[in-house]
Amino acid sequence: MPSALLSIGLPTGSLQEATLALFAKAGFQVSGASRSYKPTIDDPELQVRLLRAQEISRYVEHGWLDCGLTGADWIEENASVVEVLCALPFSKASAAPTRWVLAVPEGSAVRSIADLRGKRIATEAVGLTRRFLEREGVSAEVEFSWGATEVKVPDLVDAIVDITETGASLRANNLRIIATLMESYPQFIANPDAWRDPWKKDKLSRLMILLQGALAARDKVGLKMNIEQKKLQKLLSTLPSLREPTVSPLAQADWVAVETVIDEKVVREIIPQLKMLGAEGIIEYPLNKVIY
Repeated sequence: MPSALLSIGLPTGSLQEATLALFAKAGFQVSGASRSYKPTIDDPELQVRLLRAQEISRYVEHGWLDCGLTGADWIEENASVVEVLCALPFSKASAAPTRWVLAVPEGSAVRSIADLRGKRIATEAVGLTRRFLEREGVSAEVEFSWGATEVKVPDLVDAIVDITETGASLRANNLRIIATLMESYPQFIANPDAWRDPWKKDKLSRLMILLQGALAARDKVGLKMNIEQKKLQKLLSTLPSLREPTVSPLAQADWVAVETVIDEKVVREIIPQLKMLGAEGIIEYPLNKVIY
């Protein structure tokens, strides 16, 4: 065992696969996650625990974990006092945030938040929902839902507050959104005492840089190409890039090498254009990290 160790909580469930993929791009291989809640990681200074996202902020707040990844929504739900080191905008299906929404059946007479006065609402996020209704000046009964929340309306409750990324599940259950309570991305959080510890703060800072770099590289690729010096300016005026492209002289007189980072979605349009502008030896390559 190393003399210093950083314990980290990662979410199980819908975010698990995307989280482990992000860690892999950041350079950390987590093994055994499908079989154990205590998987191994190829960094002897890290100790991983897989937990429900709903619980992670509480464990970090109380110091049972040094740090963790969990949604801003669960930090809000638990009212946890933690250090939010950075937001990591990824989700299970896209780069879009997840949303907590207030929804009613399509045929419901409820058209606004005020119409819910005296009604019953089911949700897993009881604290978040109650505080939202308080801010809106609406008094309603909020009950905890253990799951399958969509099927409880209209027979058991009048409305639900549920999490959605695309809204497809709500539409499939003939539900209509009347308000968004909050949008949420995963947050990298730390226990305040851990953040004050010099060794742990340094380890957390390094980990944060790598995770942000891995996320920044998402949907981007590197491009390399050679071109005659006299054609360079026209190519540069056409080339979209993350920063100014790197231009280096080649051994062959009057030729240069150009290297840049661009969005992957424009590659199929731009490579033929680069070829027509005189670029040769064009190479596209994937990126694991982009550090700003």
